[in-house]
Amino acid sequence: LIIIYIIYIMRRIEPSKKWTVMDCNCNNVKYKFYLLSRITMNYNIFGDKAPMAPTLGKGTECIKLLCSQASNDMISPLIPMFFPALGAHLRNSEFLYPDQTWKETCGMMANLVAESGGNKGQLTALVEAICKDFRGHDEGEIRRLVEWQRVMKTRGANKEKPARPEVALYFPPSDVTNPAFLQNAMALEAQGGRTQYINMPEVEMADRMCGGHRQVSQMLRNIYDRQRSGALRASADGVTGNPLLRVNLTISSTPYATRKFYRNDLFNGTFGRMVFSYKPRTNRDGRIPRQGKYNEWFYKQLQGYLSRLDETEGQFVIHPLNKLVDQMAEDMACLADLADDDVLWDVSKRSLVSAWKAGCVLWVLNRHAWTRSIGEVVEWLVYHDIWSKMQLFGDLLRKGEKSAKESRQNGPKNMLEFLPNPFNIAQLEALRASMEKSSEGAKKQVSLWTCRKLITYDPLTGLYTKTEKYLKSNSK
Repeated sequence: LIIIYIIYIMRRIEPSKKWTVMDCNCNNVKYKFYLLSRITMNYNIFGDKAPMAPTLGKGTECIKLLCSQASNDMISPLIPMFFPALGAHLRNSEFLYPDQTWKETCGMMANLVAESGGNKGQLTALVEAICKDFRGHDEGEIRRLVEWQRVMKTRGANKEKPARPEVALYFPPSDVTNPAFLQNAMALEAQGGRTQYINMPEVEMADRMCGGHRQVSQMLRNIYDRQRSGALRASADGVTGNPLLRVNLTISSTPYATRKFYRNDLFNGTFGRMVFSYKPRTNRDGRIPRQGKYNEWFYKQLQGYLSRLDETEGQFVIHPLNKLVDQMAEDMACLADLADDDVLWDVSKRSLVSAWKAGCVLWVLNRHAWTRSIGEVVEWLVYHDIWSKMQLFGDLLRKGEKSAKESRQNGPKNMLEFLPNPFNIAQLEALRASMEKSSEGAKKQVSLWTCRKLITYDPLTGLYTKTEKYLKSNSK
């Protein structure tokens, strides 16, 4: 009776979900476990083709406006790159993540990857449009600094000289040095904790900002986690500082430069914290891509959206977004089970956080209202990020040394896709052996697949059959 009552309560809590019944023998007693099973994976990350971006509907008008200025071939690759620049406009705002921690929209980092001549330069034009108000603020700050330098030159050696003004830039130059970066972080913290946004047209510029390539990994992790910089700055007055890093960052790079830059940081958390947006090489169609025009109408429309970000302050809980992320965490576990790959599972955790922050930005842009279209974009961002990482680093994650073109052949595989329909346990064991996995894990794997309703088992034939729900989701 107690078990029946618990099941009744669980069904009342999640009436729209389906429950999977599993038998388990423990101490010669047979128990039935009712497990929540969900499979709504709308994108295939194991294929060569990039997950198709959803239609931008109600609630995503700002992203649609920005995409209107990009050429058709760059719309999908650029969507993930907008959010660090947009998120930098939010200040004094915190959002509750499903793990019950409050997070700001700083620490958002994204890397656009495309071949040389692949139109990556369109990102610079678009983020300049987003940060046009930042440029206006920074010009005033630079004028103050130039005026101070002029006064310093006109004063004699025996005359008292004015103190250097505390200049705080919202949109620092892409070639900012490490001392200037930390000094700017200190000034922004003193002025209330504004987020600085930096756009780097080349990935190697991160070395200069971080103080050398050896410091890149630690610096990027500190930026993502909103930590102190871990460095002290000494001035002539003996003043030191250890600023809290509120930074959003976008980078553009080629596949070769990207792999070379991150290859030693794939397993320390740095790689997972960066959102990747990969644009594969397209066909030689002989057409020059067309960009939009940044006219007064465009800037007026865009400023209307940015003002919503600037005016938002406080703590917020976005329940539909948190519910979506909880559901997607289950989907990510299902993906990892399909490939039987722990690295894929580890990478997906931070992809969820990054997409969740983008969802917070979209929610504010839509006047603090949630829509189905926002949820579709958030879901796509997760799959697009993971797909991009597997395309670029799949072989390196398996500790291989092949080219970016060959990486997808050695990354995590959907093992169920390589099995016939139906199949038996011996075929799965043979497949695992060919992928250098232990055959002992086959029984556990089919148990997980059955629990998640990816397959069904026929005790009469001893064969496993792929479910219609799995076949439908894997065909997209």
